[in-house]
This record gives sequence, structure tokens and C-alpha cells, in this order.
Amino acid sequence: MSRPVVAFLDSHDREVRVVIAAECPPMVELRMATSPDPAERMRLATGAAFFVGGITPIPASLMDAAPGLRLIQKWGIGVDKIDLGAARARGIPVAITAGANAVPVAEFTLLLILAVLRRLPYREAQFRGGEWNRARADTRLQARQLRGKRVGIVGLGAIGRQVAKRLQAFDTEVSYYDIRRPAPAEEQALGVHFQELDPLLAEADIVSLHVPYTAATRGMLSRARIARLRPGAIVINTARGEVVDEAALAEALEAGTLAGAGIDVFGGEPPPLDHPLLRVRAPGLVLAPHLAGSVFDNVASVARHAFRNIQRVLDGQPLPPADCVSAELEA
Repeated sequence: MSRPVVAFLDSHDREVRVVIAAECPPMVELRMATSPDPAERMRLATGAAFFVGGITPIPASLMDAAPGLRLIQKWGIGVDKIDLGAARARGIPVAITAGANAVPVAEFTLLLILAVLRRLPYREAQFRGGEWNRARADTRLQARQLRGKRVGIVGLGAIGRQVAKRLQAFDTEVSYYDIRRPAPAEEQALGVHFQELDPLLAEADIVSLHVPYTAATRGMLSRARIARLRPGAIVINTARGEVVDEAALAEALEAGTLAGAGIDVFGGEPPPLDHPLLRVRAPGLVLAPHLAGSVFDNVASVARHAFRNIQRVLDGQPLPPADCVSAELEA
């Protein structure tokens, strides 16, 4: 009797594929992409019972190639690459690996905050160009410490909570906005206090975005809201590029009304070479190509999480509520 097929639609390095394969349960057949070729992806998808995808788009055409598809499993949490409407129309559940990437993304968030505050990439480029920066009068003037800053976390999900936990070590004042508030005891344990979004944006020295991309969050940090950020504020985005008006952010950085930004995500990836943020030459801007969750030593953990959900479907068990994608996420 043939085993159900699990199609991994993202192409990974051989070392990553080895780690994923080691976590695969024996009752399924694992097929893994070795290139981003759409034709190979279609071959993998044909007849599969399960899809696993991270950055790979999963349109209706892929679903139609697998009429017996039982689950679309997201590697990570962002489901904007999946045609959720098509999945719902076909009765195919969609699941995420809730919390599996939270720690790496939270660590990267802190990395961006510190790199922006200390102008690290800009100073490194000067150093490599032969300039010893301690001799520059503006080195100390432009650098800032994290201690004592007011940090506003927008989105207190798994990642936002991990960011808040780590900020406690830096002696910061942390506020948050989320449509769902945790219990007061958890707020106290995390060292955070709730604010409505607009007051939070107006008062924070650092705004860090951790919301999913949905119809409700598209353009959340709009031109008007960027204009209301306090002078010298910093914006950190490891969520999705579409939640920010990127052109307005670039203009604020160029004008110097914002002190900097740490950006790991873009609206449309990879961004075109004429993307507004790629044209900015402000020393406080740090850009990364969607790296926050990409760490080798977390691959096994995410793979186990994904395969556990697949095993639950095979066993006729419900998926964990935190992993189930709701209709409200359809953008």
C-alpha cells in the first residue's frame, strides 16, 4: 500500500534537507524540492496528501494538482503566500507552526534594534574604507544606547512576547498594542503595559512590528501614522513589508525626522532595485533580505512541529488551536 506523500515545496540546501528528512515519520513518503523551478514544484505537488511551504506561493493550481490534499502546512507563521480562499473553498485546512520561529525572530529583532542604535553597518563600511571612526566627531553624537528607551511592540503574539522577554534585560520601558490582550498576570510577567495603537506610536522611541499580514493590518503603519511618530524614533519591521507604507518610511528617513529603521521584510520579495528603501542612504537604516527566522539549528524543531501536525491529521486528531489558520487572515 502506498504511503501518503508529503511535498516540501521550498528548495533547501542539502544539509537542511537531511535534517528535515531525519524528522519525517516513516508512514509518509517525503518529496523535497531541490530547485525553485515551478515545473518541479508541480511534479512534487501532483497527488500529494500534504503540502509544506514557507516562501513558496501555494496557489489554487497547485491545490488542484493534489485532489486528495489533506493539509497545507506553513513552515513558519506568515500565510500570505497561500491562497487561503482557494483552500477554504476546497475544504483544505491550513496550519502554521505557531511559535516555532519565535525565538530566532525575536533575537534578530534585538540585533536590528542594536545595529540601528549604534549605526553598526554604516560604521563598519567606513572602517573597511580606511576610516578609524573614533577620530570622527560625530561617532559618539549619533550612537545611542538601548537602556532607558521606550519600546512599543505592535503585535504581542509568540514573537512579540519573546521580544518583550528579552527587552527586560536591557532596562527598557515596554508598551504593546494587540487586538487580543493577555491576562494581567502575563502582562506583568512580560513587563509590558497596553496602549492603544496611536498613543503608542506617538510616544515610543522604538516601534517594533510583529503583526500578521491581513486585510486589517495592510498599511497599518501608514503615511499619516509615520508622520505622527516622535522625532528621532526608530522603526523595526520583521513582520511583513505590506504593513508599512514603505515610500513614506523612506521619505522620513531621508528627511531625518526618523533616526533609523531596521527592515527585514519588503512588500513584494525580493524587492526591485528601485525600491524606495534601497535608495535611502541614511546611516541609521539597516536592511536584511528576510533573514530573521533563518537559522540552521532551529530547522529540526520547525520540522518536528510540521510533522506533528501531519501526524495528527493522519490519526484523525484535531490540530492545535494555535496552529489553525482562521478565515480572518485572508487578505
